[in-house]
Amino acid sequence: MMFYTTVSGWMLYYFYKMAVGGFVGLDAKGVGQIFGALLSDPYTMALNMIIIVLLCFWVCYLGVKDGVERITKTMMTCLLLLMLILAVNSIMLPNSGEGLKYYLYPDFNKVLEHGVREVVFAAMGQAFFTLSLGIGSLAIFGSYIGKEQRLTGEAMWIMALDTFVAIISGLIIFPACFSFGVNPGSGPNLLFVTLPNVFNAMSGGRIWGTLFFLFMLFAAMSTVIAVFENITSCICDLTGWERKKVIRYNIVGIILLSMPCVLGFNVWSHIQPMGKGSCVLDLEDFIVSNNLLPLGSLVYLTFCTSRYGWGWDNFIREADTGEGIAFPKWIRFYATYILPLIVLYIFINGYLAIFCKG
Repeated sequence: MMFYTTVSGWMLYYFYKMAVGGFVGLDAKGVGQIFGALLSDPYTMALNMIIIVLLCFWVCYLGVKDGVERITKTMMTCLLLLMLILAVNSIMLPNSGEGLKYYLYPDFNKVLEHGVREVVFAAMGQAFFTLSLGIGSLAIFGSYIGKEQRLTGEAMWIMALDTFVAIISGLIIFPACFSFGVNPGSGPNLLFVTLPNVFNAMSGGRIWGTLFFLFMLFAAMSTVIAVFENITSCICDLTGWERKKVIRYNIVGIILLSMPCVLGFNVWSHIQPMGKGSCVLDLEDFIVSNNLLPLGSLVYLTFCTSRYGWGWDNFIREADTGEGIAFPKWIRFYATYILPLIVLYIFINGYLAIFCKG
């Protein structure tokens, strides 16, 4: 949350800029300058971050089921429908064919260039991050699942929806990158520079853009709320404090802990902890993506398979409660002995990729 609240604040700012027509009439360069101006303005970024923190803790105050579930169900459905519309529109842009080829046509020379190990590591790392494995986001939502359905079927739905959203996102972004001359490997620019150009090229683009960033804002907030709920529940359990008191302390704590990321793009831009061109966010992302996610996942995995933790039998009993697909029992050897080695490999390779370049 030390950096994701800031990124969510960007979503809030773009929702506002779209709603007031701040991108109307701008070319790709002009849209890029808006994003650059946002990063260089600590006051605007801090304000949007603080609003996100206050909104998300307010939802936690309402409760996950009454707050999160009720709000996100409708918004996520609308976001999926809007993404399908945007994908069709992006494919119809001039020069979109080059983007589709870049995105969908397999280039095995790239695999050889970067190495199979690096490709597999990147894919597994993305799986860890997008599902928030190992740091509690998925666990806190899972704790509210009823006992009517077995967990294996729910997990398969998550895998399918996550993959579907990723594919549709690519169909939106990569054709638009080639259409508007944006580097497809330019990180946040794919969302904050490319998509406003897509909306500018659409009929009624201001309305579509406003809706898109509104739904994206709710998607980002759903992750923030999940982690906030995890932090709040954990502190309540450990201290016995009342929930309202914990939330008040957390609001102050999260805002203060989020400020280094905000300042890292401007006032503290001279601090480059991960090498030249890096910023505070890169260090925080390294701590999470390269350490907490794989090591946290290893803890979960060991806990569910080892007799020193929950144990395999207890795990299977819980996973198979209810109706639906049973967890495959034949996977026990793989989950107990092979999968932990794969996770450890991802962890070690993450360090090698960063600190042993060249």
